[in-house]
Formats: sequence, structure tokens, C-alpha cells
Amino acid sequence: MKRLSILGSTGSIGTSALDIVRMHPDLFQVKALTAANNIECLSKQIDEFKPELVAVINEEKALELSRVLKGALKGSSRPEILFGEEGFCQAASYENCDFVLLAMVGAAGLKPALCAIEAKKQIALANKETLVMAGEIIMAKAVENGVSILPVDSEHSAIFQCLKGNQKKDLKTIFLTASGGPFREKPFDEFKNITLEDALNHPTWNMGHKITIDSATLMNKGLEIIEAIHLFDVTYKEIEVLIHPQSIVHSMVGYKDGSIMAQMGQPDMKGAISYAMSEPERLDVQIDFPDFASLGSLTFEKPDTQKFPSLLFAFEACKQKGTLPAVMNAANEVAVEAFLEKRIGFLDIFKLISKTMELHTRIDNPDLSGIIEADDWARDKVQSEI
Repeated sequence: MKRLSILGSTGSIGTSALDIVRMHPDLFQVKALTAANNIECLSKQIDEFKPELVAVINEEKALELSRVLKGALKGSSRPEILFGEEGFCQAASYENCDFVLLAMVGAAGLKPALCAIEAKKQIALANKETLVMAGEIIMAKAVENGVSILPVDSEHSAIFQCLKGNQKKDLKTIFLTASGGPFREKPFDEFKNITLEDALNHPTWNMGHKITIDSATLMNKGLEIIEAIHLFDVTYKEIEVLIHPQSIVHSMVGYKDGSIMAQMGQPDMKGAISYAMSEPERLDVQIDFPDFASLGSLTFEKPDTQKFPSLLFAFEACKQKGTLPAVMNAANEVAVEAFLEKRIGFLDIFKLISKTMELHTRIDNPDLSGIIEADDWARDKVQSEI
């Protein structure tokens, strides 16, 4: 039985993971949960799954959770409540768990990821920003500690599965697929009129707000390019992005003999999450096969980088390396948050990221403190521009 610590348990990935635990209670036991602000959802999860340790974003939320649980749970069934970065790190390295699902959103997942690796936990990684910011450090630490990092993103899970049984030296191209988001067919001259409600209306995937906006700008795919470079030890020249509106082909791997292997399935994250949780076994998570006859055709097209310059930002960050990927990620996080708060327009997201990257003085081969300093600098710069 795997003993789980789920960081980000109230988000879309975390709740889907707990759905899988419900389906297979004989295989998984929840030992630790963390959330940022959703105390109502977290308290229900605590009542159902009885974790020994929980962590929330700050002391205020910890006190709120304690009050909520006071009347509901008695004695030994009440978990230890921690808060802040230290609390998240303790949950990631908790001695009574052996498997950590990192589903926190954004740069906040970096230090807990390092704590989990140093504690030699097996990791299922849904927090792509961790590898975008510090991929070389993370992967080197994983090798040093004998830790396997299993991808949870549907695209990287697909690549991982397509590489199985094949030799890395035979790989030629990774085809990273993207739905294209809600504005794939929208004329560029209408982008200035895009509202928050428009951007949150994703055509195929059900995700959290930040990731949904990233999908609308194609920054989600930009981050995934950098993540794939680190997960699979390839260069940006070996990655090609394809728009695939049906979201049935989750990604493909092309080999030097001209063969291409694709992983397909419904656009349901439980498939990728369950594979990370159970690999090399596969679990029944009640997902039907795509109805290929009704689909009729699967289509692919090249992305329009004039409309979606996020891909250009990501490839530039890949070329320059150093602290630039962390700066790009931080600028995007702040800009997306401002858009979600309706403080800026949709096109301002691109403008803020571009300007921040241009103004940054890159540091090559940064250590962790250098990456965090670059992250802080970018956040301050974007805030001042806003």
C-alpha cells in the first residue's frame, strides 16, 4: 500500500487523485494533505481521509482550519496542522509517507519538491514550474538521491509511456500536443476584447483558473517545453508543438526509423494521475475509450506564434537558459494573477512577460538562491509595470 502526501489537495489535480484513492482504498492511504486557502474543501477531505498531517498557506488559515475541525473531529483523529513554506516542506518529507504528489500551482512548489527529493520520496510531479525554474538542480538532486520523478501532466505522461520499451538513442522528435485553447480560431484583431470569462471557458479540459489561462495564452505549452527538456534529457530542437483541438492524442514520440508512437485517451486527467500513482501497473479509473467513429477525424496544425507569442518566449528561455526561464515563469504568474483579478487585459499578459524578459540580466548556471532572486526580481518588475 502506498502512503500518500498530496500537496495541493483541493485543486483539480489533487481532487482527482483523491477520487482515485476512493476507487482503490486497498492500494492507497492518505497520510498528509496541503492546501492554500480552500479550508472548506480541505476540512471535508480531512474528515474523509483522516490524514495525520496537514498544511495551509499561513497562520491565519491554520487557525481557521483548527476552528473548523474543533467540533468535527475528536482526539487522535485530528491531524497536526502546519502552515507556510515550512509546513509544506514538512508535508513533502513526512516520514510516514513514501509517495508525494506535487500538485501545488506555481513557484511555491519548488522548495517542497527539493524537500521531498532530499527525503528520498517517490514523486509524481504536476507542478511544471518547479522544473521550469530549476530543472537542472531538481534532476541532479533526484539522481543523487535515487529518486524517480513521474510526470503527471497528460502530455509528459504520454511521452513517458511512448518512450517505454524503446531506447533513448533512437528518439528523434517529441511532438507535444496542445488543444489550442478557446481562442485558436479567433482573429488576432479581436484579442483586445477578450474577457476573463472568455478565457476561462476551455473547450476540452477542466482545470484550475491559472492553468486554464495559461492554456488560453499557450504559456502552458511553453512551460511544458522546458519541463520536457529536463524530464527526458532532450534539447529544444528535438521538440515540436502541434495544435490538436480534439485533445485525444496527448503527445507523440518520433523515432529515427520514421516510426511515431502516440498515447491517446479521453481528455481526463485521472488517466495520467493514476498512471503516475500506480506505474508500471494500470488502474481501472472508469474512463471510457474515445468514440473514434463519432470523432470522424483527428486534426493537427502548427501554432500561430503571432497570436500566441508565449511559445517564442519559451524557446528563447530554452536557448538562453540560466535565470531566464525562472524570470519568464515569474512574470507569467504575476501577469495571470492580475488578469484573473481584472487589473489588466488579456494582451497585457504577453506584453508584461516580453518586457520583463528583455530587461532581465541573465545569470548563467545559477544556484538555488540565484534562481529565487531572479524570481523575486521578475515579480517586483511586473508589479511595478502593472
